[in-house]
Amino acid sequence: MSGDGDIASVMGFSGFGKKARTFDLDAIFEQTRRTAIERSQHVLVSHNKTLQFFLFLCVFLFRQQKGESSSDSDSDSDSNSETIGPPLPPQHKAHQDDDDDDDDDELVGPPLPPGYTGNTAHSDEDDDDEGDAQDEDDDNPVKKIPDTHEITLQHGTKTVSALGLDPSGARLVTGGYDFDVRFWDFAGMDQALQAFRSLQPCECHQIKSLQYSITGDVILVISGNSQAKVLDRDGFNVMECVKGDQYIVDMANTKGHTAMLNSGCWHPKIKEEFMTCSNDGTVRTWDLNSEKKHKSVFKPRSFQGKKVIPTCCTYSRDGKLIAAGCQDGTIQIWDRNLSVHTKFHCRQAHTPGSDTSCVTFSYDGMTLASRGGDDTLKTWDIRNFKKPVNMAAGLTNYFSVTDCCFSPDDKLLVTGTSVKKDEGNGKLVFFDRASFQRVYEIEVTNASVVRCLWHPKLNQIMVGTGNGLAKVYYDPVKSHRGAKLCVVKSKRKEKQAEMLTQDYIITPHALPMFREARQRSTRKQLEKDRLDPKKSHKPEPPVSGPGRGGRVAAHGGTLSSFIVKNIALDKTDDSNPREAILRHAKEASENPYWVAPAYKQ
Repeated sequence: MSGDGDIASVMGFSGFGKKARTFDLDAIFEQTRRTAIERSQHVLVSHNKTLQFFLFLCVFLFRQQKGESSSDSDSDSDSNSETIGPPLPPQHKAHQDDDDDDDDDELVGPPLPPGYTGNTAHSDEDDDDEGDAQDEDDDNPVKKIPDTHEITLQHGTKTVSALGLDPSGARLVTGGYDFDVRFWDFAGMDQALQAFRSLQPCECHQIKSLQYSITGDVILVISGNSQAKVLDRDGFNVMECVKGDQYIVDMANTKGHTAMLNSGCWHPKIKEEFMTCSNDGTVRTWDLNSEKKHKSVFKPRSFQGKKVIPTCCTYSRDGKLIAAGCQDGTIQIWDRNLSVHTKFHCRQAHTPGSDTSCVTFSYDGMTLASRGGDDTLKTWDIRNFKKPVNMAAGLTNYFSVTDCCFSPDDKLLVTGTSVKKDEGNGKLVFFDRASFQRVYEIEVTNASVVRCLWHPKLNQIMVGTGNGLAKVYYDPVKSHRGAKLCVVKSKRKEKQAEMLTQDYIITPHALPMFREARQRSTRKQLEKDRLDPKKSHKPEPPVSGPGRGGRVAAHGGTLSSFIVKNIALDKTDDSNPREAILRHAKEASENPYWVAPAYKQ
């Protein structure tokens, strides 16, 4: 034991030689079960006692009040005698007056609420009907489509090819084939529905796509050039992606895209990351903080391993997958962290050569929808990616940016249809996701429906059309904020003072004494102008002779020919040269001036 004491003093605990206690688990469980049953019985008994006491109190008060009122009526004493306990509700008093003799109708317990005064069974049936109708509304997704009201925003005259709504739904941006990007603020607009800013971020390039980041503070702008731009909420430049070197063969070795962009989007979870795809045959991801180089490159390949062009791209809802629709009709999906090989690959998703205009994931992340240039809309289960789950054909598509989207409850799929000019109306078509029945459609306008966007917070549908309109569909009951904010504001009146007064700037030479006299009749002025060769634009007369007024005749078109003709070949004196010299001999002898005086000396 002394050894144990030493160890205890060193280690800080004792009891080394004792046996471990053993526990009988069955006995412990049994004891616990009995204790629990006893306690629950005890609680139940106490509850029952409380309830009985409450009921007894109610009945006692009710009978006492009834007895007092009858004794008052018998004795015709003061009717304002005080009652003990709370007063009875009106319908209960009426009931009492009708059936004074009937003691069977006495209500035990607290009185019923006002809604239950009539036939109770009947009201129960009504409630059941209402509940069923409510359930039907909940089950039927078509009832949730917000299309009772609409507003029209005039973007321009050309196709609205891009729409973006910030996550809160306060601001809308539209972009079009007229190179413009317009900013609309629902809270700041009135019924005039004017954009508060318009700019051309990419000079003369059509806008392909606009999207707010998940935080809503920056906008990704994809246009027809090779460099994507990021703007802030007010349209000022935040970053521009770098342009790649078009002479490098392997696109993975260049820092950026070398050809026109087709599509792009933000990462759904990482606020600094976005993705672009381009005609150079690559899909690239970028970081907002490093504009000098892309993050990673994905290269779609055909069955033979050749380069194919991605026409649209998207992230899955969790951001782990990247999907791209390609020109050869394939849909290729990669793991975001593994860019070499595709994770899922469908060879014949759409007709080869038709540009797949949109791929998008459902909210649950299991289904992928694709809108093809071959006039189809298909849904795919990415776990079984060989053949489509559902397909709808006959949806005309003339645009490489026509998109499709899922409803906020994930039960409907929406897309737009294209039409040729003056050949009917473009429609917004709704499909049931499960059965893929065409459950609803909205005729939008007499032009193609290109873009559609169903915002989950606002529950409003934004549509971009081929004739420069952006339409917003909403329901005053089912929708929130958004378009409802601006339709209630009346147009601002123009200030009268601004219309009537103009600021005159008087310069000294604008005074009457310095002004030229105004012509009384225009005919005389026209006659004067006719005589002035400059004002009448009088043609120059033809050249006659060797040349006039610095101009040369037809057969001497150049300066050299003019000189040769007039100077070098001017042989007017064709006499004997000896005679020409001797002509001056007599004068020289009589009046020597140059040579003779020098030789006299």
